[in-house]
Amino acid sequence: MSTHASRIAPPVGDSVIDRLVESNRAYAAGFVDPGMGARPVLRVAVVACMDARIDLHAALGLQLGDCHTVRNAGGVVTDDTIRSLTISQRALGTRSVVLIHHTGCGLQTLTEEFRHELEMEVGQRPAWAVEAFRDVDQDVRQSIRRVRTSPFLPHTDDVRGFVFDVTSGLLREMDAGS
Repeated sequence: MSTHASRIAPPVGDSVIDRLVESNRAYAAGFVDPGMGARPVLRVAVVACMDARIDLHAALGLQLGDCHTVRNAGGVVTDDTIRSLTISQRALGTRSVVLIHHTGCGLQTLTEEFRHELEMEVGQRPAWAVEAFRDVDQDVRQSIRRVRTSPFLPHTDDVRGFVFDVTSGLLREMDAGS
């Protein structure tokens, strides 16, 4: 077992959540209120996949308070992502949007059949779409277009999309029109 895995994996009978709460107590013991507001200093919102291999702040050189971060499966721009970006821009002053998908994304292995399987298992079809995709580059381009064409977002001039390579850590920029 790797050092990271042994540090996080709970012993039998222990709960991961209990371990996280205990870590929070240690964190809070040395916590000093940074005295900052909710408005991101860099006036940027980052939308990215929830993949645990991506440390967004480290990858982008960001510090606490620099940005708003919206994460979901695939980093896709859904109605809820637009909701978050709208609040970020209209209520909290962001002006730029960075979209980050990544190589080896799990959504490339799913299909909308996933919703049917859930319906068969639980007796109810989810109201949400899986938003699965085969081509990560094309999905980034689609996400850029969804942000740029949203009537709810007043700031769509500075929207850029990238694919994060999980093996090299590098970003590859996508042109929305390619």
